[in-house]
Amino acid sequence: MSTSLIIYKRITTTVAKAKALRKYIEPLLTKSKDDTTHSRRMVFAALQDKESIKELFGTIAGKIATRPGGYTRIMKLSDTRLGDNAEMCIIELVDFNETLLEAKSAAAEKATTTRRSRSRKKATTGDDATSATEVKAEAVAPAAKEEAAPAAEAKADEAGA
Repeated sequence: MSTSLIIYKRITTTVAKAKALRKYIEPLLTKSKDDTTHSRRMVFAALQDKESIKELFGTIAGKIATRPGGYTRIMKLSDTRLGDNAEMCIIELVDFNETLLEAKSAAAEKATTTRRSRSRKKATTGDDATSATEVKAEAVAPAAKEEAAPAAEAKADEAGA
């Protein structure tokens, strides 16, 4: 199961197995943060799979390098397994859930705005409104001149005819 979790980043299992897996996998993830020959051999002794070792020390170790712990998340599902009515859950690596990471970054961007920065935005909006009015006035003036010129030519043609 630990190999599957490392390769697929998220698996569905029973709650009891997920809690047991978390106690087994968290120390391996901690060892993977230190990429030495000794730590690779210790993790390989536990996992016995070269592909999962490459994934663990490659992409996963890079993402969890700054995290002090808590690398996995267990989310209980509302339904149970049909055969034995066991409670089911999803266990996943925390740093690989893209939807939650995007939501957190959006919330962080909203939280960083302050009252002071809002007042600056209002001031710039007023300047933008003035410049937009000036641009509209310039845009209207040439159009009015163009309309006046054909009308003058039409009057001259009528007078000449």
